[in-house]
Amino acid sequence: MLYLYIIKRLSFIVFTAMLTGFVYTGTVAAQATANNFKVIAYYSSNAGSIDSFPIEKLTHIIYSFCHLKGDRLNVDDKGDSLTIQKLVSLKSRNPRLKVLLSLGGWGGCATCSDVFSTAAARETFALSVKELAAYFKTDGIDLDWEYPTIEGPPGHAYKPQDKDNFTALIQQLRNTLGQQQEISFAAGGFKKYLTDAVDWKAIMPLLDYVNLMNYDMVHGNSTRTGHHTPLYPTAEQNESVDACVKYLLSIGVPARKMVIGAAFYGRSWINVPGKNNGLYQPGQFKSFLPYNVFDQLINTKHGFRFYYDAQAQASYAYNPATKTFATFDDKQSIAKKTKYALEHGLGGIMFWELSNDKRKGYLDVIDDAVKKYHTQTISPKATE
Repeated sequence: MLYLYIIKRLSFIVFTAMLTGFVYTGTVAAQATANNFKVIAYYSSNAGSIDSFPIEKLTHIIYSFCHLKGDRLNVDDKGDSLTIQKLVSLKSRNPRLKVLLSLGGWGGCATCSDVFSTAAARETFALSVKELAAYFKTDGIDLDWEYPTIEGPPGHAYKPQDKDNFTALIQQLRNTLGQQQEISFAAGGFKKYLTDAVDWKAIMPLLDYVNLMNYDMVHGNSTRTGHHTPLYPTAEQNESVDACVKYLLSIGVPARKMVIGAAFYGRSWINVPGKNNGLYQPGQFKSFLPYNVFDQLINTKHGFRFYYDAQAQASYAYNPATKTFATFDDKQSIAKKTKYALEHGLGGIMFWELSNDKRKGYLDVIDDAVKKYHTQTISPKATE
């Protein structure tokens, strides 16, 4: 009897240890996911505005934008230099903060196709990036070339060779900058970019992460409304965060290197018929709507009615009197995107752009969602 008691007691101890170890492993995994999660802000405003934002809630801030001057990365003027210096100084408030310089932006990379077509120019560019990083004490480069290989802004050159030249550019940057500097790029979140613009298999091993521009899914030149930053596809609109992520996973892009995009702004259309409350209807693009003034422009007092598309998990508004339609991220959709990125093991979430935020705004929503996930250390599967 004593022998049987000892055996049962040992079995219980071993089982308890295994269970505890399993739960502990789940806890560590969840904490690691939250701790490694990137929260990346693009920033295009001036040095004087940055102190009003909760920088402690960011892991990265990307100064937007630097441009090409000949073959070299160039900081345009003294004001830009002061802003970059200010951003780097924020590390005293947030020691984990990394500051990157971004090249280009929409309309800011007119000569990229030609410049990056030669090995000599790519080498000169990479050396200039290294020199600026040493001067400003920044942490890397973000390439916002819109777009290699496919059509971007009107009049910008593009050609099939851009795909290989983009790969060669990243290879040159990595060789020149080494492993200490981060290299990322901003990628269009739409199918034509994902399938045609870059060689994902060649570039992703060289990159730290990719910033997926999962917004402007309905462009300003569109004559039909839709969600400009939906989380999931619908029968009417396939472009979405989820469609983008699933495609990249299917071709072998690591989840941990994907950073999905959120929009701290909305877009509006006029002359939109009232059918379906203006969603997926013909119309004329009107304006960009920064989040910090959004409530002053789009509200019930002005005649707007607010709607939520449960399938797309995206919000929109329509004014039947003025026939104005608005599409936007809100606090609900921002929280859901952040949760999506965490649950799918993605590298993080980024947004355009920080100066559009306001007190107790979207950055706080992202931070709250990360903290909430961080506290949920035991997944349902771990208790089964």
